[in-house]
Amino acid sequence: MCSLWRGSLLTLTSSLNRRVFQCCRQFGRSYNIASCMPEAVAFQGVSDHSGLYKFSVNESDRFWGAVARQRLSWISPFHTVQNCDFSQGKIKWFEGGKLNVSVNCLDRHVHTCPERVALIWERDEPGTEVKITYRQLLELTCRLGNLLKRQGVRRGDCVTIYMPPCPLAVASMLACARIGAAHNVVFAGFSSEALADRIRDAQSSTVITVNQGVRGGKVVDLKRTVDQAVQNCPSVQQVLVAMRTENTVAMTDRDVPLEEEMMKEDVVCEPVAMDSEDVLFLLYTSGSTGKPKGLVHTQAGYLLYTSLTHRYVFNYHDGDVFGCVADIGWITGHSYIVYGALCNGGTTVLFESTPVYPNPGRYWEMVERLEINQFYGAPTAIRLLLKYGDEWVQNYNRSSLKTLGSVGEPINTEAWEWYHRVVGDGRCPVVDTWWQTETGGICIAPRPADPEAEIVPGMAMRPFYGIKPALLDTEVVTGDALCISQAWPGMARTIHNHHQRFTETYFQPYPGFFFTGDGAHRSKEGYYQIVGRLDDVINVSGHRLGTAELEDVVVCTIKSHQIKCIYIALRCSAQQLREMVSRSIAKYACPDFIQVVRCLPKTRSGKIMRRVLRKVVERNTDELGDLSTLDDPDSVHEVIRGHRRLRGDGKQQ
Repeated sequence: MCSLWRGSLLTLTSSLNRRVFQCCRQFGRSYNIASCMPEAVAFQGVSDHSGLYKFSVNESDRFWGAVARQRLSWISPFHTVQNCDFSQGKIKWFEGGKLNVSVNCLDRHVHTCPERVALIWERDEPGTEVKITYRQLLELTCRLGNLLKRQGVRRGDCVTIYMPPCPLAVASMLACARIGAAHNVVFAGFSSEALADRIRDAQSSTVITVNQGVRGGKVVDLKRTVDQAVQNCPSVQQVLVAMRTENTVAMTDRDVPLEEEMMKEDVVCEPVAMDSEDVLFLLYTSGSTGKPKGLVHTQAGYLLYTSLTHRYVFNYHDGDVFGCVADIGWITGHSYIVYGALCNGGTTVLFESTPVYPNPGRYWEMVERLEINQFYGAPTAIRLLLKYGDEWVQNYNRSSLKTLGSVGEPINTEAWEWYHRVVGDGRCPVVDTWWQTETGGICIAPRPADPEAEIVPGMAMRPFYGIKPALLDTEVVTGDALCISQAWPGMARTIHNHHQRFTETYFQPYPGFFFTGDGAHRSKEGYYQIVGRLDDVINVSGHRLGTAELEDVVVCTIKSHQIKCIYIALRCSAQQLREMVSRSIAKYACPDFIQVVRCLPKTRSGKIMRRVLRKVVERNTDELGDLSTLDDPDSVHEVIRGHRRLRGDGKQQ
């Protein structure tokens, strides 16, 4: 007999995962916290990770002040570590300080190790990688910065970048930072409508793009998309066009050949001294309303937080090769391909292709060829590759791997164990990282931790330094509201042109706390289990049920069709849908269930657009909002047709 509630999701998960993994060999038996974090020498009474964490949250000013002075190169020192008030949505860090982000990411490393590889551009075709040293990247950045200034870009302007992962895209971001302009990177897969929305909101006069993109063996006409977008963007005065392929594209008076004009510029570009709280970039996320919101990240605090999390979550050391396979258009690419990695003087991979091109061994062939030490990918891709079996992994030497990471959504147990056992040969810790565009960097992850500290499969587990989570009561059975009770340097400062929306979304639901929108449990050991978005609930007889409970009841009732498949698709996460299908639950459902699973409206990162499904269920198909970020916009029409068949013509739903 099945019940809607069989204990918390954490209890359910723990019963399946009683086996835990001791994944700390990289630290060794002998452990000195000061050798791990030099600043800890000055923190009286701190001798281990637990003590360092407590110090970071109880003595926040002392902790972040010491780390900021040690790890960043300042033009002028700051006088105030933090000035934050959640009631007003006010977050300010390192006031009075001046620095330049590009100097911290480039110049200081050029002084000490100019020929160290900064970027490895893993192009679409395997074996055609291009390596860019810190000296070369600084030269690219300076030339491009001078070109932007010649084109009229000034401090405080915002430049929109619509490019695939490539060295010029990174140089474009750093060039903006060097001359004091903000950047607005738009994923080079979004439609012209989505691009135009973001250009208009950012009020960009300059767009940087390429003639064509190459991904998975296919050529994409990115310049054509930009041409369509700027027709509806009167603010745009020039489009800088780089050449990714040899194919010519139509150029107008507005267009500037990027490489040709760059070579006319000097290799020296004087960096602008930026205030700590000046805007570094905007990054748009659609959110639950479908209206893009431009989250604002600023200079010093964001850079410090991304560099610190990159160093300690992944146990990164000089000489390592860091392989994050995200796109630079997402916050993961900003924080851990570009800013965090380069601030640490790291060697970072720019992955242009897909996990299955030219075959499902692409990631692991790349790991062997580039000798990658840390691999950071999405559970969506891991589950995709799992179904191809172990052989595609075992064909390649992965002995260089030291740490495996997952990002984007909680990783299910089956994928975690495969990732750990097969990809990592059972010797690499798997860090399941929880964070958001809003947080700027990783907030909860299994590492850093004391030596030999356990890692529980599929759990984010431990808050990072300075992060103080709080679980507050909700009406949702699934879990408590995950909030953060004090500010940290990497968090977003506002929503561009809409600070009221920022405060209403993140600070008003739970006054005195930053509300993440996610639900979570905390185990008796103090470990955090993320259970998904709190708005993914359904009302049943006055009870608000989450995705875990829904999956539980689906198992027992789907045979009799007591739950319509459209509601299953609406309320369950992509992870849970795949797990249900893998357990052959779908075989008991009507054929429309399988059709809905196959045709869910997903973004290019694999996330289901639940707001679209809600509108379908509510029969508000004229209010679906922006669909241009979907991987296949036609999937929405399939869901609408399936829903109509389910409710029956002329019958009440």
